[in-house]
Order: sequence, then structure tokens, then C-alpha cells
Amino acid sequence: MSNNERLPKQERLHSLTAIRRLFTDGEAAFVYPFRYMTISDAGEKSGVEVLFSVPKRFHKRANKRNLLKRRMREAYRHHKAELVAYAEERGLQIDLALVYTSKDIVSYKSIENAFCKVLERVAKRD
Repeated sequence: MSNNERLPKQERLHSLTAIRRLFTDGEAAFVYPFRYMTISDAGEKSGVEVLFSVPKRFHKRANKRNLLKRRMREAYRHHKAELVAYAEERGLQIDLALVYTSKDIVSYKSIENAFCKVLERVAKRD
């Protein structure tokens, strides 16, 4: 694994205030199987922070939630370079939350394709 395909803590959205702001003020959209929220700010810091969520409401077993989160993180790691380059060239700080909304466990390929669509929409929006 190359160094740019990692997911270090500074790329994960973990600040409670930032998460709260994202869910209250962010723009939401849907690409099966994700509901995603995004908010972007031009400021002194540029880059991307991301949050992955699989609600207990749809998947009661922790091992299934963990499997889906692993697949989501893997798809993000492989395709994040496009979004990070976009954010840095425009000087934006992009916060992104991906919420898995399907009751079915879909394949990694479906998750990867959906994530690519999300990246295209986020890039077109700004």
C-alpha cells in the first residue's frame, strides 16, 4: 500500500462540532446504497475529511456493520486522490459523511461504483 492510499486520523472526520455542523448545515443527496452529506469551506486549511456510518437500525449484527464500513473505507482509499486533488487546487476544506442506507449487504464492486458517483457529484457541485 502506497503512502497516499492510507486513511490517517487527520483525514477522518472526528470532531463532534464538525460532525454536528455537517449534519445540520450540509447538503444531502442519495446514491444507492449511500446517503451522503457534504459541506465545503474555503479557508486556511484545505483537504478532505470523511465519516463512514452504517446504522444499527438496518444491520443489527456488528460484524455486518464492520464488513460494510471496511468496504466503504477501502473504496474511499482507492479513489480519494481525485477528491483530495480537487479540494487542494481550489483551496477547499471538504467534509463528507457517507451513511449506508440499504438493508442488503451489497458487493464491494457496487460500493466502489456508488462511491465514484458520489465523488463526481461532490466535484461538480462546487
